[in-house]
Amino acid sequence: MKLRIVTAVVLVPLLLAILFLAPTVVTAFLFSLLCAVGAYELLHNTGLVRHRRLIAYAMVSALLMPLWSFWGMEAVWGKIGILVFVILLFMEIMISNMELKFSKLAVCAFAGLVIPYLLSAIVRIIAMDNGRYYVIIPFVVGFLSDTGAYFIGCSFGKHKLAPTISPKKSVEGVFGGVGFAVVGMIVYGLIMQFAFGFEVNYGAVALYGLLGTACGVFGDLCFSVIKRQAGIKDYGNLFPGHGGVLDRFDSMVLVGAAMELLLEVFPVVM
Repeated sequence: MKLRIVTAVVLVPLLLAILFLAPTVVTAFLFSLLCAVGAYELLHNTGLVRHRRLIAYAMVSALLMPLWSFWGMEAVWGKIGILVFVILLFMEIMISNMELKFSKLAVCAFAGLVIPYLLSAIVRIIAMDNGRYYVIIPFVVGFLSDTGAYFIGCSFGKHKLAPTISPKKSVEGVFGGVGFAVVGMIVYGLIMQFAFGFEVNYGAVALYGLLGTACGVFGDLCFSVIKRQAGIKDYGNLFPGHGGVLDRFDSMVLVGAAMELLLEVFPVVM
């Protein structure tokens, strides 16, 4: 637990500094690397796919997705990239004389396209007008809901949420996560209003915290399902005490996408 806290104390301020102060292209490249590492973790570290070329194709696709999102490239380039990726995947089946199973390709597509696209929501948010201020929102929701669920769950958790998937998660922890996220979003709304002069919609602020926590918990459970079926404890060890990219950003995969959608349909700034 101490190692987990120390790592968070070091990395969270560093990440927020990059998001808020560094050139936005730095965020795009950072998430490109994270997506590529995440693809490797999902394929190789789980043992689901050990085929080197398939892993390479997925990692390259995952690496390019945040950059494509950041520069707002025309849809045609995304279609070309997906087409090439799919062709390469099926070529491997043909080269293997049909020994390579289609299920391997499906996992590669999930690792190389679906997860990177959802996680690239962070990059698309920072590219929005006022994106510097909006991009903090998924992390306020994601990190505080995780923190609230962890500490409230450890202190008061009695009712298991999904014992066969994630035995340590509790219903009480989920409520703690909601409370931390909503309060954290209200505090950030106040900062946006009084420090940066925005007119904040506090109804939207509370909704972001509530729905963001729900997406975060579900995303966490989704990646826990994969770990349980793969028989591993963590996806990696990149972040001491936290595991790999997919251990630390599992909830963010859905939280970031949900916050992007909410920012478009129910803006936090009036």
